[in-house]
Amino acid sequence: MRGHARPDAPPLTAQRTATARDRILAVALDVIRAQGYAGTTVDDLCAAAHVTKGAFFHHFASKEQLAVEAAEHWSETTSALFAAAPYHEAVDPRDRVLAYVDFRAALLKGTVPEFTCLVGTLVQEVHESSPAIRDACARCITAHAGTLEADIAAALAAGSRRAGIDARSLALHTQAVLQGAFVVAKATQDVADAAASVAHLRRYLEMLFDRPPKPPRRGRPTTTRKVKR
Repeated sequence: MRGHARPDAPPLTAQRTATARDRILAVALDVIRAQGYAGTTVDDLCAAAHVTKGAFFHHFASKEQLAVEAAEHWSETTSALFAAAPYHEAVDPRDRVLAYVDFRAALLKGTVPEFTCLVGTLVQEVHESSPAIRDACARCITAHAGTLEADIAAALAAGSRRAGIDARSLALHTQAVLQGAFVVAKATQDVADAAASVAHLRRYLEMLFDRPPKPPRRGRPTTTRKVKR
């Protein structure tokens, strides 16, 4: 099978004790992020999940249905991750929003397929060819943006002198920047490019919330990188 396995993936014995459907959904998150939707075959998914094609089609009528359910599974999995994240602990809503961005920055580690977004990968490929997958991805992205709206609205009310800023639109903008950062990282194969975009997002929000910019970290070595073309 092509693609990258997560370093924190459960042992193979644990994977085999889960239901075939659960194993297929679990591996789909990794395989599709590594290979793309078009580049992923049912055979790839079956090999990664250690199931037969018969088992695959018992649970999913098609690869498209698998992708829809994988997007929903991704939404459930990431929702739990973000719900338990420490950025919710900050008292000031401005600090909560900025801590959310810091949390997203901290997730930028590993290979490109490991830190990029499944639904972003899917929707870039199939937004025209598969309305069902597109709509599942839209639900995931907008629902996650919605979790930021209340804090963004409170942050704007607490510290911004800029009238007319819509909290929902700004919440979606954070996701646009993050998804764009993933696209750039895929193009350059460098996590530093994604991290720079997230840092720019933080500075932008700091200005909106009338917070002084976060001082740059010092003492970090500067490295010269080669871009894969």
